[in-house]
Amino acid sequence: MNLTRVGAISRKEFLQVRRDPRSLLIALFMPIMLLGLLGYGVRLDAKHVPVYVFDRDGSQDSQALLKRFQASEYFDIARVVDDYAAITEAVDAGRCKLALVVPPDFGRRLRDGGRVSVQAIVDATDDNTANLAIGYATAVVSGFSQDVQLEWMRRHGLPDRSAAPPLSIEFRTWYNEELESRNFIIPGVVALVITLVGALLSSLTIAREWERGTMEQLVSTPVTAREIMVGKLIPYFGILLVDAAICVAVGIAWFAVPFRGTVGTLFVATALFLTVVLGIGFMISVAIPNQLGASSIAILVTLLPTNLLSGFAFPIDQMPAPIRALTYLVWSRYYVTILKALFLKGSGLRDLAEPLLALVVYAAVVGACATRVFRKTLR
Repeated sequence: MNLTRVGAISRKEFLQVRRDPRSLLIALFMPIMLLGLLGYGVRLDAKHVPVYVFDRDGSQDSQALLKRFQASEYFDIARVVDDYAAITEAVDAGRCKLALVVPPDFGRRLRDGGRVSVQAIVDATDDNTANLAIGYATAVVSGFSQDVQLEWMRRHGLPDRSAAPPLSIEFRTWYNEELESRNFIIPGVVALVITLVGALLSSLTIAREWERGTMEQLVSTPVTAREIMVGKLIPYFGILLVDAAICVAVGIAWFAVPFRGTVGTLFVATALFLTVVLGIGFMISVAIPNQLGASSIAILVTLLPTNLLSGFAFPIDQMPAPIRALTYLVWSRYYVTILKALFLKGSGLRDLAEPLLALVVYAAVVGACATRVFRKTLR
């Protein structure tokens, strides 16, 4: 391989990218746009859930319970209504995700030490939000119930310890202490952005030459097919490394996602992943000689598997066994695993040997296939 010829092809491709506004838009603005949209738009936790209340008791005890909900960051008391029909209408119209109905004898039964129930109506059209709202509401009511029980014990001269439960669990969360879904999502978004941008840019390389009628000039030169491939992909490799650095920097500085790993490990993993993505895009560009068709197939082949089967949006261990087996063929699965481990766990090369080895194998296979698919001949 002649490095001088490779450098000439690389300079030519870089000039084409610089003069092509569509490629510049994809390379420079799409990563930031996608990171902003997905970073702010995709949330797996629920905060400030709107709550409607029908307080049939109106006592100080019922007001104390509602203040507990209002004080929680997970709930907002949107409105207090006067009848059950208003609750039903609000849930039907989607104005609230949770509705509380306090019974008329709530305060009296609490003071007498009896058991009392509060009805909670949950809109379960979004099952994730519904499950989270149920869990948060249960925690609020449990805390309030324990305080009421302690107060009742003190009022009757009983020791506080008699109200304490015999067993308790103390949770310690590792790696994502605040349980922020953003810390889980942003590393996956980095992989999604690099996959989409890399596939789109590399899928236009050979297709652009055919559409512009310059492929004949390349064929007539002494440059070999491998030199053309390497020369054309080097500029995109550099551009995508910059994009990856920007995405990681924005995730850390703007979204406050912790990064506990090393830059060296991140660079090695990203370089291997880019080799795979650019090789796949290049093969698509060779197979489809027009830019529109090549870019459409590139989005279909790369975006869907990365979004659905990489562990970015859906946990792999919860998938059915056949789908779980299929995820091992998705190259982005390994990169998403590496990114999450680097960001949240601070894992090193030894800890990430398995996914890194999988990326090495993928890069070797894709590189070999891309080299064999491209031939320096006219169609």
